Amino acid sequence: MNRFLKWLPTILLMLAGLSLCAQQAAPLPSVTVDFGKTPTGAGLSSSLQALLLLTVLSLAPTILMTATSFTRITVVLHFLRQGLGQQQTPSNQVLISLALVLTFFIMAPTAREINTTVIQPLQRNELTTEQALDRTAAPLKVFMLRYTRKKDLSLFLGIAKAPAPKTKADVPLECLLPAFLISELKTSFEIGFMIFLPFLIVDMVVASILLSMGMMMLPPVTISLPFKVLLFVLVDGWYLIIGSLVRGYTG
Repeated sequence: MNRFLKWLPTILLMLAGLSLCAQQAAPLPSVTVDFGKTPTGAGLSSSLQALLLLTVLSLAPTILMTATSFTRITVVLHFLRQGLGQQQTPSNQVLISLALVLTFFIMAPTAREINTTVIQPLQRNELTTEQALDRTAAPLKVFMLRYTRKKDLSLFLGIAKAPAPKTKADVPLECLLPAFLISELKTSFEIGFMIFLPFLIVDMVVASILLSMGMMMLPPVTISLPFKVLLFVLVDGWYLIIGSLVRGYTG
């Protein structure tokens, strides 16, 4: 072991010398990116288009949660499950799948506009990358501004010390995203309270009846659960809640 440690510096120097000689004999290959040229500006190669697509796909979960209706729908559905007194029914997978389907339905007009004004011209090399990004942000800004409270937007504009925007296109995206999120959270909590209230009344009525009958050892939640499910089914709760959520965006 001591003999190995003695010769270790010499071995490292030899390896470093060999590496240096190899670099001098065979230099590293250079990498170039060719955007090509189109009549209206620089175009994107197929490799760069694939890279751009992978980048968008990697950011898709963040975009889904911050710039669409996904947050409001998810919070409301979780309020509904808590109001029913169920912890695992419907499961998280079912709720997330339902929220995704509704989000795709609500965001379909915005997605079609982006496809018409951005994706198709970009494939025909009629847009530069900067123009494509600007045109992609425009429909999302219109959607988010429609459901963002002015109070919330003013809060983040003031924190960022940004000038007051004159038009919708002038609103900074870094201020609009958090303002849209807290506006959506406020709205979802308001809807969740309205959903939770009738179930709370059922729990209170059942608890009062059990207390008056002297059944204090029997958990009221166990007795009220069938009545809450029955109430939800009789009023066609899924139709009412999902219809209200979707009409809140499309109405």
